[in-house]
Amino acid sequence: MTTRRVVPGGFGDAVGVLEAWSGGVLAVRKRDGTLVEIAEESLVAAKVVPPR
Repeated sequence: MTTRRVVPGGFGDAVGVLEAWSGGVLAVRKRDGTLVEIAEESLVAAKVVPPR
């Protein structure tokens, strides 16, 4: 999946696998293994991306 969220100074993107969505926080695992936590209220867009 790809996500876009509001961050200081603009927008930030995270592309990876949605591992969890609980308590208003999404957890996205990027290809490099990094886990990105995204506050639900900062999310402005998301979509499913097919596997490579």
